[in-house]
Amino acid sequence: MVDDAPVRATVADLPGVGPATVERLRGAGFDDLMALAVASPGDLAEKAELGEGVAQKLINQARKLADVGGFETGAEVEERRRTVGKVHTGSRGFDELMGGGVETQAITEFFGEFGSCKTQFAHQLCVNVQRPPDEGGLDADALFIDTENTFRPERIKQMAAAVDLDPQEALKRIHVARAFNSNHQMLLVERAAEVCRQHPVRLIVVDSLTAHFRAEYVGRNTLADRQQKLNRHMHDLQRLGGLHNAAVVVTNQVAAKPDAFFGDPTRAVGGHIVGHTSTFRVYLRKSKGGRRICRLIDSPHLPEGEAVVNVTEDGIRD
Repeated sequence: MVDDAPVRATVADLPGVGPATVERLRGAGFDDLMALAVASPGDLAEKAELGEGVAQKLINQARKLADVGGFETGAEVEERRRTVGKVHTGSRGFDELMGGGVETQAITEFFGEFGSCKTQFAHQLCVNVQRPPDEGGLDADALFIDTENTFRPERIKQMAAAVDLDPQEALKRIHVARAFNSNHQMLLVERAAEVCRQHPVRLIVVDSLTAHFRAEYVGRNTLADRQQKLNRHMHDLQRLGGLHNAAVVVTNQVAAKPDAFFGDPTRAVGGHIVGHTSTFRVYLRKSKGGRRICRLIDSPHLPEGEAVVNVTEDGIRD
């Protein structure tokens, strides 16, 4: 297996921390020393059932061992970014639009109306991440959090056969969990850390990100609570992708803008919280036949642009 992520110390390396506390930290998803170092005291205290003073002490110890918080030069940042991997989508035009494919250590959001092929992209990436690097993959596993019962093994097998992967082996390298509500969805992201330690996971998919939040938090009086939970959920995903050098892909629904007199009267659900936390945002819309127009509307370093893809029996293609 090829894995560019550096080997990191674990919480068992913390001086003076007993086995019971180590197990408690691991049970809360803080086995990795870096994960503990970047945690907030309140979050750690809540998840690991510790006093806030104890949580702060553990975080301080982890920061010293992990050497967190120092400045580095732009050249050092450039060198560190050499570990970033890219997963091809099956469409050369779309990969070029994305600067070479879907990046690891970043959140890529696909949003669009029903039938715009958000789930097709999610399935295709789950297959392509398993391919060798010289074929646009990372020779790695995928993790799929399914909130709307959209994961289809038969579609994975079709796509895998089209790129000469063994369909049954391809299914074995995708770790799927069904989320039944927003709390369960957030819990699964915490549990995902354990899967990432046991398997070479380099792709984490949430399909879809906002469905449960949208259904459970109805009305303006619940908006603040919903956004707060979404914010925490997105940052948990961001941290998970960074720690394991994995690409995080989320699909998102759209809502109508009744006051829009010009242009496309749709907007992504989740507002500024989702928009600001996503590294790349791709708007998908239907065109004639099986074509879909993919518009990159936000990126830290790439210009806005469009690519047209075909959704075929074999998967996403030019």
